[in-house]
Amino acid sequence: MSDKQPARHHGVFIIGSGPAGYTAALYTARANLKPFMVTGIQPGGQLTTTTEVENFPGFPDGVMGPEMMQLFEKQAVRFGLEIHFGMVSKVDFSQRPFRIEIDEDELHTADAVIVCTGATAKYLGVPGEQPADQGGYLGRGVSACATCDGFFFRDQEICVVGGGDTAMEEANYLTRFASTVHVIHRRDALRASKIMQERALANPKIRFHWNSAPVEVQGDGNGVTGVRLRDTVTGEERVLPVTGYFSAIGHKPNTDLFVGQLDMNEVGYLLVKSPSSYTNVPGVFAAGDVADPTYRQAVSAAGMGCVAAIDCERWLEAQGAH
Repeated sequence: MSDKQPARHHGVFIIGSGPAGYTAALYTARANLKPFMVTGIQPGGQLTTTTEVENFPGFPDGVMGPEMMQLFEKQAVRFGLEIHFGMVSKVDFSQRPFRIEIDEDELHTADAVIVCTGATAKYLGVPGEQPADQGGYLGRGVSACATCDGFFFRDQEICVVGGGDTAMEEANYLTRFASTVHVIHRRDALRASKIMQERALANPKIRFHWNSAPVEVQGDGNGVTGVRLRDTVTGEERVLPVTGYFSAIGHKPNTDLFVGQLDMNEVGYLLVKSPSSYTNVPGVFAAGDVADPTYRQAVSAAGMGCVAAIDCERWLEAQGAH
């Protein structure tokens, strides 16, 4: 790790800037711990790629995702959060104070670290899945969260891409709102567990499109109008008219930085000593989607950020650090 310049020291170093990161920052800042945050590649996290958020308490009329994250940031900064818009490139948790390198050449040290790097929804990468500024429909009909966005598709025909448990769960949930849910799977049999398959196959509002792979999400400039499918056996293409496209092929936790240093499950989610936020390294805490393979909601991430901040404050106090 670089020693080109003197390291800056912090009491609390927060990696990541979604609801978990900003909530952890708010609590530690109000505890006068002077937190320092590195935002990561997407300041504000996944919510900055969504449009209207209607399921976060305190916003009865809904709020745009980017606007909500700006409010999170403003509130934390008000109490003393220092923000660096950049990337953590390396960490060393083998000794205290912990060593963190940002932007590949700037060294920092910290008494405690709160990891809030989130998880990234997986997409196929076909045209139309991208954000609006890249010519796609992400947040305008393309989603990876049925719980977040299903409500917007009441009485509409939508599709779910995938064949595992996540896809079946999402498809079943979406039938509460949509008139028809089309499940698109590239094979002729599902990978989902037997019970999840049975539920989906028995649901009269779910239609299956076997041996089908999306090659393009189509739209009219405002929203999704259909998905072009290719038959994986014959190569024939057709357009399925839908107004919503849900990717349900999983999430990838953003934990590559911590491989070999923090315990994680087989997929890469950080393991915490539930119901706390303690990782296997004393003084390193984890919150939000990076440690949550189950719920992945903004409000649960914020709650975990609060837990991590309180755990961190109490741990530092026990160490005599403040």
